[in-house]
Amino acid sequence: MSTDGGSTGYGREYRQRLQDHWGIVDVEDCANGARYLAQQGLVDENRLAIAGGSAGGYTTLCALTFTTVFKAGASYYGVSDLEALARDTHKFESRYLDRLVGPYPACQDIYRARSPIYATEQLSCPVIFFQGLEDKVVPPNQAEKMVEALKSKGLDVEYIAYEGEQHGFRRAETIKRTLEEEYRFYARVFGFTPA
Repeated sequence: MSTDGGSTGYGREYRQRLQDHWGIVDVEDCANGARYLAQQGLVDENRLAIAGGSAGGYTTLCALTFTTVFKAGASYYGVSDLEALARDTHKFESRYLDRLVGPYPACQDIYRARSPIYATEQLSCPVIFFQGLEDKVVPPNQAEKMVEALKSKGLDVEYIAYEGEQHGFRRAETIKRTLEEEYRFYARVFGFTPA
């Protein structure tokens, strides 16, 4: 199966391309899009950042771990361990990964190979993590393990956890603070003064 392509405007066709290739197709699309923008002179290739929440947080962490395109990133309640997600998530999403990665535990080796937590030696840029402490879909331990692994490497990493927040932030003050903290983080990492 070809992993060339894009996601914008392709709907079902793109979702079907993700089957068995989550963590590959989506990551390549993000990296290729960023490279294209840099080649066109529209963005600074030395200041490329990526951010995403939940499944997009997984894509973010994979892009930061398995490519060198992005120089910083923000994970909003993102998946770092597919195996833990397959075992620990709530019943509604418990078999969701069978189509995106493969049946678990039969494909355990693929789950581990595509999990950023098992490849932190490849990640070498700053990351900020945002996590709801009541998250039942992607429990806080997913972010906490990544934070500890990156800290042990001496990487620039921040972790902001919110009491009472679940999977997807709902409180206005949480959303506002998160946007401000992400902006502040990029300003510090990329060396600019926030307006």
